[in-house]
Amino acid sequence: MTDEPTNFLYPFIDGAADDPASLLTDLAASAQAKAAESLALRRSTLDANAELLDRAAAELARRFAAGGRMFTFGNGGSCTDSTTLARLFARPPIGRPLAAWSLTADPAILTALGNDVGFELVFARQLIARARAGDIAIAMSTSGNSPNLLAALAEARRRGLYTVGFAGYDGGAFVDNADVDCCFVVRSQSVHRIQEAQALLAYSLWSATHGRLGDPDVGAA
Repeated sequence: MTDEPTNFLYPFIDGAADDPASLLTDLAASAQAKAAESLALRRSTLDANAELLDRAAAELARRFAAGGRMFTFGNGGSCTDSTTLARLFARPPIGRPLAAWSLTADPAILTALGNDVGFELVFARQLIARARAGDIAIAMSTSGNSPNLLAALAEARRRGLYTVGFAGYDGGAFVDNADVDCCFVVRSQSVHRIQEAQALLAYSLWSATHGRLGDPDVGAA
């Protein structure tokens, strides 16, 4: 086996050609351990954020009921997660559609802004153009330290949006930040486990928001 920087993830593969049966056993044990770790973290994260989820859902429901709209954004894997969250609100499998957009969805806008004003402002400038007081801004991150997310949250705060941050590790710069009304922190050192727990938190936020809007079918789904 070559000395690759990712070898630490599956150290038991080294020399596996000599004992394929043992390799299969080790692979199965590794998968089971990761699944158990993920489940435990998701449960503990939901428990730790239960009160915060309820408060955030109440505010989201209040703003949606008053005509507010949601804008989500993130980088890398968090870009995918933020797009999934916006799509869940806008085109749900059950319950009423709510006004939600991902600020990462249009590559023409992203590349134009990145080229013309800089990547740090690709989300903030979109909020300047589209957002208004009463809307909602949701930033998803594993570190909580991305400059373009922090710039967008600051812009959202100036414009009267309700700001929500998803972060991992210790929450980074999202925590105790005057520009972040609500911060969900997944306390893990693994990017994979963080994003898995954030996905459940995001789904729970969607479900709880519908519950506050009087749509009980969503909570039962």
